[in-house]
Amino acid sequence: MKSMWQRAALVGMMGAASQSALADYAYNLQPPVSEVARDIFHLHNLIMMVCIGIFIVVFATMFYSLVKHRKSSGHQAAHFHENTTVEIIWTVIPFIILVGMAYPAAKVVIEMKDTSNPDMTVKITGYQWKWGYDYLNDGVHFYSTLATPREQINGTAEKDPHYLLEVDNPMVVPVGKRVRLLVTANDVIHSWWVPAVGVKQDGIPGFIRDAWFKADKIGTYRGQCAELCGKDHGFMPIVVKVVSEDDYRAWVAKQKGSAQAAAADNGKTFSRDELVERGEKVFQANCAACHQANGMGIPGTFPALNGSKVATGPIAAHIGIVLHGGRPGTAMVGFADRLSDAEIAAVVTYERNAWNNKMGDAAQPADIAAARGAVVAAAPAAQ
Repeated sequence: MKSMWQRAALVGMMGAASQSALADYAYNLQPPVSEVARDIFHLHNLIMMVCIGIFIVVFATMFYSLVKHRKSSGHQAAHFHENTTVEIIWTVIPFIILVGMAYPAAKVVIEMKDTSNPDMTVKITGYQWKWGYDYLNDGVHFYSTLATPREQINGTAEKDPHYLLEVDNPMVVPVGKRVRLLVTANDVIHSWWVPAVGVKQDGIPGFIRDAWFKADKIGTYRGQCAELCGKDHGFMPIVVKVVSEDDYRAWVAKQKGSAQAAAADNGKTFSRDELVERGEKVFQANCAACHQANGMGIPGTFPALNGSKVATGPIAAHIGIVLHGGRPGTAMVGFADRLSDAEIAAVVTYERNAWNNKMGDAAQPADIAAARGAVVAAAPAAQ
């Protein structure tokens, strides 16, 4: 879309400044790496230039009139009413300005919504508070959660350059491929937003919304959930890694290998120490946001697990809550479709043996497999 209006926007705004210089400016948008993102970038510059022009003309006229026609200089105010010429001028000029802005904006929106002929399709599901990715063409599925250590969030460790913008499993796509995104949500409204690729799409429970991008530069691009989705809305970063076709194929093979290894773990029997060690990692990635790393929860909102009736009560009920969620009306969601049998066994064992919960028992993957689909046990009242 190298149309005249784009060139005029850049020339008028920055003179001889280059486009890359604009993109690199710290207070501007992220440097675009897709055609749609570039169009959004140019449109943003055009609209800003128009707004600045209107601001200058209006305020310059106003201040000139105030000074030139002030009463102290002896100026006499003109009296006119229902002046046809004035009515036409202040109707036609805004109309021309609005049409001039609406035309390029409509072209960009139409381009953004054209999701036809994709090279690959990725379904993105928003959860409280993580992202799920399903690669429909390659059979890859994983969850992506915040990777910033809790010590940094709690202010007990130095923050790194990507504080709250790093994840454990980034989305990986090949460079130069048209990627169609199917965006939805599992619980509340989320919004998948990565400015560098020009995508901001709401994920609404019960609906599928689509978007697309084709990144033309290898690199790592970061975004965030752009919808106020709950307590940890700010803890839902998005990382997109654009790699070569060969690297993408290698990544797909690695993901499938990891899935097979996870499936194999479901048939194993682990020692309690092994489950506790693995369970701590699962807890930090999936549970610590609500129940806190020290298991003390958030009083009045999320119950403590340290010393709770859930973590020190019957293990079957504990497994049922992790699988299917808490009592109706609570924020506790089930993890039956998000974690494997081995991961649920590990996190249950960790919660029952961490902090002051010295239960000394353990759940095995076989216990979780048996509990799946069973009648949900009544959840004991949380402490």
